[in-house]
Amino acid sequence: MRPGLLLAVSAVLGFFSLTLAAQTVRDREMAQCLPGEIITWGDGRDRPAGKPSLVFVYDHSAAPPWFSEEQVLTAVQKSALAWSPCGVPNAVQRLIPDAALPEGSVIVQWSEKNSGGNFAQADLGRGLLAMSPAMFRLLNTRNPAHDARETLQMVISHEMGHHFGLMAHSRRCVDVTSYYDNGKGERCFTRDGSSPRPGFEYRATLPTACDIARCIQANNPKP
Repeated sequence: MRPGLLLAVSAVLGFFSLTLAAQTVRDREMAQCLPGEIITWGDGRDRPAGKPSLVFVYDHSAAPPWFSEEQVLTAVQKSALAWSPCGVPNAVQRLIPDAALPEGSVIVQWSEKNSGGNFAQADLGRGLLAMSPAMFRLLNTRNPAHDARETLQMVISHEMGHHFGLMAHSRRCVDVTSYYDNGKGERCFTRDGSSPRPGFEYRATLPTACDIARCIQANNPKP
């Protein structure tokens, strides 16, 4: 190989190696939970899920028109499956009008009132996981190039975690149960000490290894 071409190939390989390294820091954080990484903001206390089994019942009425019922239902199913290692039995189904709700039901709905001005909100007392149509419309207006399905998956997974008993928010940026700062100047942490870059959603869309570890601990408390 000619020296010039060899240098060019080396430069390209070096670029891809750096890119891969940058990606795999986050990938490794999602896939593994190291000792000392389970740290929360202390804004709640994890506990067992309020029901021995959970049935997430999806109501598509009032959904933004660009989300089909199948898209949202699939997102709910993916989140529920990803939380399954917690050990809490769960299932997902569509809302059947006028039919009796199964035991352990959590209604997954689109509601401005019940989402409390957030993208989504969990109400454990009433068995609700409510998403805001207005917030997703705002996201679509301000950033139409963004794939809103990623935000949808993340907020469903995040709020579902509360129903599985994770009441505190994680300080590990990548966890789906995290938030980035506490409003007092303190930030979440990453394994390599870097800060999530502006405009990039560092959080996972599904529960990470640390999310699951916390959930198992919450639902299998030591005597």
